[in-house]
Amino acid sequence: MRWGLGSYDLCFQNKALSIFFTLGQVLPTHRAKYSEFGGLFQPTVTQAIRLLSRGPFPQPNEPPHKPNKSLRSPDLSDPFTHGHLTYSTNGTDTFPAPSAYISRRHSWIHIFPEGMIHQKEDKTMRYFKWGISRLILESEPCPDIVPMWIEGPDQIMHETRAFPRFLPRPGKDISITFGQKLDGERAFGDLRKRWKRMRAGAEMNGQKLEVGVLNDALKDSEEASSIRKECTMRVRAAVLAVRRTRGLPDEDPKSGLPETYVIEGGSGQGKKDDDSIVKDI
Repeated sequence: MRWGLGSYDLCFQNKALSIFFTLGQVLPTHRAKYSEFGGLFQPTVTQAIRLLSRGPFPQPNEPPHKPNKSLRSPDLSDPFTHGHLTYSTNGTDTFPAPSAYISRRHSWIHIFPEGMIHQKEDKTMRYFKWGISRLILESEPCPDIVPMWIEGPDQIMHETRAFPRFLPRPGKDISITFGQKLDGERAFGDLRKRWKRMRAGAEMNGQKLEVGVLNDALKDSEEASSIRKECTMRVRAAVLAVRRTRGLPDEDPKSGLPETYVIEGGSGQGKKDDDSIVKDI
C-alpha cells in the first residue's frame, strides 16, 4: 500500500533502475529544475492523487502510448494491448498506471515535502513544495496525514564527509518520530471547501474534470495559488509540532517562506552563505 515519489533523472536513468524502483512502488517524478515536464501538474502527481482516493481510475480511452525505443529510454514496456493500464510522464515513455487497479485505492503516499537534502546545524527545514497541497486538496475523501520527523541520516552520510565517501559512518543514532494522525477535515476542511467551490465553478464552464486533472484556471489563478500556499504551510506547521517534541527550539516563522532562502546564497548545490548544505535528492 506504500508508494513514494522518486526523481526521474536519478531513479529512472535506465531500464534496470526503472524496473527496480517501479517494483519498489516509486512513481517517476520530473523535477522542474531539470525537466520541462516537471512541476505541480505532471501526470505522476495525478497518479498520486488517485492512489489516495477511492478509485479505481482507468485512463481515458485513447491509443496506447508509443514507447521511446532509444537505448537510454527508461520506459517500461506495456505488457497489455490497451493504454488504460499505463500512463506517460512526457509523451514518449510508458509506465504502469497503479491507480487503474481497485486493490490500490486509499494507498499511502510517502513524501518528503522539502524536495531536496537540507543539512543545517540548527536542524531547520526548508520551505515545503506545493505538490503536497494537491494531494490533500484534490484527493477524495480527504486523506489521513501523519507528520514525521527524522534525525540522524546527516550524521551517517553527511554531505561534507571525506574518504571513503561512499561508506556510511557507524556508531551514529537515528530517530524517527511520528506525530498523531491529523483529522484531515478539521485541519484542512475549510481549504478543501474553498477548493471544491473553485472546481465546481470551473466545471460549470466546460466538461466535468476527472480526479487529478485541472484546467488552466484551477492551475494558475491567484486564489488557487493562495489555497495551495496556505495548505502547504499548515502541513509544515504539523511537522514543526513533531520537531518540537524532540526538544528543538522553534524556528523563525520566516523559515517556511521561499523568499527566505535568498539568504542561502546562490542557486546551486553545496554549502551556502548561511552555512546550510543543500543537495538534490
